[in-house]
Amino acid sequence: MSNEAPLLLDRRSLIVGGASIAMLGAPALAAPLSRVWKFDNLRRIGGHRVTVEGSPRVIASPFGRAIAFDGVDDALFIDNHPLAGAREFTFEAVFRPDGGAFEQRWFHLEADEAPRVAPGKGSTRMLFEIRVAGERWYLDAFMTGAGYKQTLLVPEKTFPLGRWYHVAQSYDGRFYRAFVDGVLQQEVAMPFAPQGAGRASVGVRLNRVNYFRGAIAKARFTHAALPVSKFMHSGRRRP
Repeated sequence: MSNEAPLLLDRRSLIVGGASIAMLGAPALAAPLSRVWKFDNLRRIGGHRVTVEGSPRVIASPFGRAIAFDGVDDALFIDNHPLAGAREFTFEAVFRPDGGAFEQRWFHLEADEAPRVAPGKGSTRMLFEIRVAGERWYLDAFMTGAGYKQTLLVPEKTFPLGRWYHVAQSYDGRFYRAFVDGVLQQEVAMPFAPQGAGRASVGVRLNRVNYFRGAIAKARFTHAALPVSKFMHSGRRRP
């Protein structure tokens, strides 16, 4: 009688001596929903029609074409909230801050509310801002909705102006986090509820205050909390 361990086969696994090894026929886990917006034109971003105000310009960047904003009246408005419905998320962008006013809101996602409120005044939104301090800047990530409201802002962690950076904010079901070039800036344990369908503004708050001076190359919105190793770019690249 053989002393070899029994070998059992089915469509999904190989079992040898009680150990299971996945086979090619095993069903794969579905990838999380992810959308990329490339800021390479002034007509359509991420497949959505763009409303342009001011005179933002398409420029060259180390990442391909990007859009530059003058910090005075340049802005883009898009009728889409790409993270609507997400229970966990990663919101990333590659951008270049160029100075200007102290407070600048350069990416604003907001859910529509009933009854409808004025744009930029809604109580359910998530966003990126910067604070400019001399020749340096620091990140402000923020989200608010029913039962939650949190700012991630560390004035001691500053960076030189005029360079390209990757920034991200994420929520994994427990922790809200902010990153610059893949380095954690701050994290806070907090509740969160998915936001509804809505719209976005780029280069300014939805109610047209706190204009941004700088450029944006691309953004990615993923309905999952990604590890830093999976960010679309997690290190500074310069011309």
